[in-house]
Amino acid sequence: METNILTPVYHTAPNGLRMVHTRVGSTRVDLAGVIVNVGSRDEAEEYNGLAHFVEHTIFKGTRRRRSWHISNRMEAVGGELNAYTTKEETVVYTVAPAGNLPRSVDLIADLVTDSIFPQAELDKEREVVIDELNSYLDTPADAVFDDFEDLLFAGSRLGHNILGDEQSIARLSSDVCRRYLDEFYTPARMVFFYNGALDADTVFRAVERSPLGRLARPDVSVSRVVPPAVTPFDISRNIDSHQSHTVIGARIPGRASADRFAVALLTNILGGPGMNSLLNQALRERRGLVYSIDASTALYTDCGALTIYFGCDGDDVKRCRRLVDDILRRLCDEPLTARRLEMARRQFLGQMIVAAESREQSTMNMARATLLSGRAPSSAETIEAINAITADDLCRVAAYIHPAACSTLTFRSR
Repeated sequence: METNILTPVYHTAPNGLRMVHTRVGSTRVDLAGVIVNVGSRDEAEEYNGLAHFVEHTIFKGTRRRRSWHISNRMEAVGGELNAYTTKEETVVYTVAPAGNLPRSVDLIADLVTDSIFPQAELDKEREVVIDELNSYLDTPADAVFDDFEDLLFAGSRLGHNILGDEQSIARLSSDVCRRYLDEFYTPARMVFFYNGALDADTVFRAVERSPLGRLARPDVSVSRVVPPAVTPFDISRNIDSHQSHTVIGARIPGRASADRFAVALLTNILGGPGMNSLLNQALRERRGLVYSIDASTALYTDCGALTIYFGCDGDDVKRCRRLVDDILRRLCDEPLTARRLEMARRQFLGQMIVAAESREQSTMNMARATLLSGRAPSSAETIEAINAITADDLCRVAAYIHPAACSTLTFRSR
């Protein structure tokens, strides 16, 4: 599973900031950024959407720069500045032509250490986020996932929409945003990552000389409560749409589970990106019942979810569900043959090789692994873990999504 990305180099600055460096000698593009161990799961309920709102508004002004200067800083050299938020992480990063590392480090450090959240800029961005929220809610294929997680993780902070709602967004002031930045954007909760042609020592020295390397905010403990178990549910809601949207799924163990590789392989067999996945073959290719169907996992610190999504005509929902249930039962009860298992492993490993050629995604994955575990698994370790999966392992983890354990939410067309 060789790629052109070399072995990662790790370093911890005197202030506790961790760093991970990967070098690609032939590239003319640098990726650099920070990943922070905080997301929408860590918000107070009255401030739903705060993590995402802060990620948007750190671009709106620092003590040194106004909004225009921030947006122009990387674009002036043909690069870009970007960010995103998940339920447990926030990422701020740059992609730029090689030779611009000092510019990238200086800008990122300024944003995460010295943003001031000007109230006038926040008021403008608030409208943008509300438009984003409304656009999201107008897309049933997206909204059904959010509502499903609300139900699956009821009683915890995992379920709510990352974007928040109009009432909570209205409460997000400059003071609230600044307190959040000071509390959670701490050296101990961040990892700086780099992928490019520069050597590790050059990158580490540049970061340590920046405000990021001198940041002295104390760390805080974050309380992430394991969501309580919920009774499997089967809910249907009517919507104004030409198509019905269904999510079927169940809770699975989190990122640290020894089952994570077996779950990943099972998910790929069931409804991965290949047209030969069990779900795609049974519901789309053979019967033409769905336009799209897939399976995916969401892994968090202490739990996760394996979900199946399909969109179909409202009259076909019951039939599609029966077909899905049949496939899930077979995966639980009938171990794969040695030949079928080997084919599944080979396909999965091949997909990982292809995905590793996406420098941006593979760099983010490495940064995330460093943030959560201190290091990223090597290619050899990953291959060994996948090749060790047995047919009995797949039957065992398939029990997580046995039809009797699954919940279902359908947005049904009127």
